[in-house]
Amino acid sequence: MYIEKINGPEDVKKISIGELPKLAQEMRDALLVRASKHGGHFGPNFGMVEATIALHYVFESPKDKIVYDVSHQSYPHKMLTGRKDAYLFEEHYDDVSGYSNPNESEHDFFTVGHTSTSVSLAAGLAKARDLNGEDGNVIAVIGDGSLSGGEALEGLDYATELGGNFIIVVNDNDMSIAENHGGLYQNLALLRKTNGQAECNLFKAMGLDYVYVDKGNDVADLIAAFQSVKDSKKPVVVHINTLKGKGYAPAEQHKEQWHFSGPFDIKTGEPLMGDMGDMGEDYSSVTCEYLLKKMKEDPAVVAITSGTPTVMGFTEDKRKEAGRQFVDVGIAEETAVALASGIAANGGKPFYGVYSTFVQRTFDQIAQDVCINKSPITMVIYWGSVYGMNDVTHLGFQDIPMMANIPNLVYLAPTTKEEYLAMLDWCMDQTEYPVAIKLPGGAMISDGARVTKDFSKLNKYEVTERGSKVAILGLGTFYGLAKETAALLKEKADITATVINPYYITGLDEELLTELKKDHDVVITIEDGILDGGFGEKIARFYGASNMKVLNYGLKKEFLDRYQVDEVLKANHLTREQMVDDVLNL
Repeated sequence: MYIEKINGPEDVKKISIGELPKLAQEMRDALLVRASKHGGHFGPNFGMVEATIALHYVFESPKDKIVYDVSHQSYPHKMLTGRKDAYLFEEHYDDVSGYSNPNESEHDFFTVGHTSTSVSLAAGLAKARDLNGEDGNVIAVIGDGSLSGGEALEGLDYATELGGNFIIVVNDNDMSIAENHGGLYQNLALLRKTNGQAECNLFKAMGLDYVYVDKGNDVADLIAAFQSVKDSKKPVVVHINTLKGKGYAPAEQHKEQWHFSGPFDIKTGEPLMGDMGDMGEDYSSVTCEYLLKKMKEDPAVVAITSGTPTVMGFTEDKRKEAGRQFVDVGIAEETAVALASGIAANGGKPFYGVYSTFVQRTFDQIAQDVCINKSPITMVIYWGSVYGMNDVTHLGFQDIPMMANIPNLVYLAPTTKEEYLAMLDWCMDQTEYPVAIKLPGGAMISDGARVTKDFSKLNKYEVTERGSKVAILGLGTFYGLAKETAALLKEKADITATVINPYYITGLDEELLTELKKDHDVVITIEDGILDGGFGEKIARFYGASNMKVLNYGLKKEFLDRYQVDEVLKANHLTREQMVDDVLNL
């Protein structure tokens, strides 16, 4: 086997060009077996095998610096840069992360997991090279889906200003996570249709030289193209036409479904754990069905996503059903928020669904475009939880400090499906506030309880169990933990605690908090997010000058990577046993 002899890029150069397709096949075989057992980003990596081989055949990494955008397509790169065992041997699968990582290899320059960053990052490397009087090539690899992100376009706009060597490889497979959206993709389609010869050329319009490779999965053609731009003295785009999911028929035929996969049966393509199948009712499907019903009742209702339509359950068939009332702006979260503000300002009813890790990109738009203007939009925040994605680049539990401190925003935390739907009903009718909803982490809870709460009476918490001495505020995800802690406190110390569902992340129920002073000595807050600047600190500040003791439970301010939830909860005293012990030891 060729791949077994690859310990670094220098070994790729020892293989004849005519034999490199065999290396590509071995790499795909290894990727397929690993993905079937371990899961991971599938389609992007399968489409980039030949291009990655060609890059390492032509350039001299790490002297020549290759930066991968979002790094969904970095697995072949890792295989060729001393990390092949993580793709060949099951016992080593977890030796590497799913993204580029400088801690793993000198051939990785950034830890990257969000899109549209590579051009700007690589431009910085090139600028520093020139300032230091060094030489070498700098290569930014970016997919067509990532081009819609504002930072990518800003980077392209600046690239020509570098004036020296800078190579941008645009991996164009005519796909984002789902289908592409936006005018620039019409130009990419035209360039593919005309073999790169169309007079209208986005990249040339930005002052960049341009090379087109129609057969982007032909390693010989790619090598020729990269050799033609190696050591170039001007910024240049190499536009390659690839096939997402190449080499595995189900992935080629169903590109959206196979962008990422969990473990699956290679022969059938069927998931082993329901990862790609029907997972039953969850917050995504509940949201989709709710919005489709409202759309039929009211043409002003519109659902907005930014490159991740299934975040709100809008699969391809559901998107067709919604028609013009569904909008995907592509990978452009900032535009999604500003668009929602504009729709609301003109009488529409916009609902924007977004993963918590990606809402981090929209702070300015939420503050400036939405909240200053008091645009009554609804944002639904998914996976903003310790139970969400756990890669360091995709952490979602920073949302409370980020969003809850923006004036005018109402940030809500339901605990059940029923509470969530009641909040949506209120959002649909109200026109006074921008509202965000933080969905609970973990499995969706549905208790069938009728929710009669009037959410227009802001910052009114709900006492669900009345006691004394100890009050426990369980926010969103951790309301259940609050009830469990109260039960254990009763069992161990015969203390009947007051249990409170706060609902409102952004405000204080000062009347209730003041009332607690009469017969409570300790207030506990539990939140699914970072403590610094979070919900609990607001409560602690309220009681600061009083005799009330306050215990805040949440997460430390730190970057975690591929963590075990139970370990993180224990490290942060987020277990009922630890919290009860803390109370009894006061």
